[in-house]
Amino acid sequence: MPSKSSFFSANAFGSRTIDDQAGPGSIYEAPVESIVSNKYQPRQYFSEKPLQELAASIKEHGILQPLVVVKAGAGYELIAGERRLRASKIAGLSTVPVIIREASELQKLELALIENIQRSDLNPIESAEAYQKLNDEFGLTHDEIAKKMGKSRPMISNAIRLLGLPPEMQQALAEGHITEGHAKVLLEIHDNDKRLALFRRVLQDKLTISDTAQEVKRVEVNRHTRKISRDPNLEAHEERLREALGTKVTIRRRGKNGGEIVIEYYGEEEFGELIEKLTS
Repeated sequence: MPSKSSFFSANAFGSRTIDDQAGPGSIYEAPVESIVSNKYQPRQYFSEKPLQELAASIKEHGILQPLVVVKAGAGYELIAGERRLRASKIAGLSTVPVIIREASELQKLELALIENIQRSDLNPIESAEAYQKLNDEFGLTHDEIAKKMGKSRPMISNAIRLLGLPPEMQQALAEGHITEGHAKVLLEIHDNDKRLALFRRVLQDKLTISDTAQEVKRVEVNRHTRKISRDPNLEAHEERLREALGTKVTIRRRGKNGGEIVIEYYGEEEFGELIEKLTS
């Protein structure tokens, strides 16, 4: 039977060593080496410096919040607390305090995602990939994901749109070289070569989101100028439709009395939701 961690007060949390009768809800001490990472862990990148700082804090003060695990064979699978587990290994702990939960595969991903979102630990690409996994692997609609995450449906849909960026831009966004605002503006450019060219200008010239938006507008207006000049009121109408539908909308005039409204979608799920909105 493993011993209690000297850094985690049993008096403070009522922790005890794990035995065969360990059940859900209570706090126990589990061997560090018996815990494997959550296979659905949405966070992929962990900065070394913050981990070292957390390890130093754990050495000094102990682990103040137990990790959350589920039983997995002879050991345990982590649901929440990846940073604390990694830092505990750096700090040299042999055991860590855990709470044992019962959770389905869907709940494992949900709990890991919610924890990271609440702590603002995920970069925009990691969040988008996790939302997409909830949609692809577990069949949750964008509305259902939004409710579980406490966000709006357009926010979820727009986040997933980021996965349509080329790898070079996704990496820059994940590493913080551009912001999510830059990325969403750049998605407005239809031509991928022009989008990449402007993206590289953003990096080189350190363009603000506002500057980038102006450049995007110029690129897209130039794309249409050979056809017909735009009514200055169209942009306001487009913006109203974008807010209502949660996706990119383009209005194009054709002559004096006609035109077309182009509504973009990014997957069958979003297509179905748009149809429902437009016909309800």
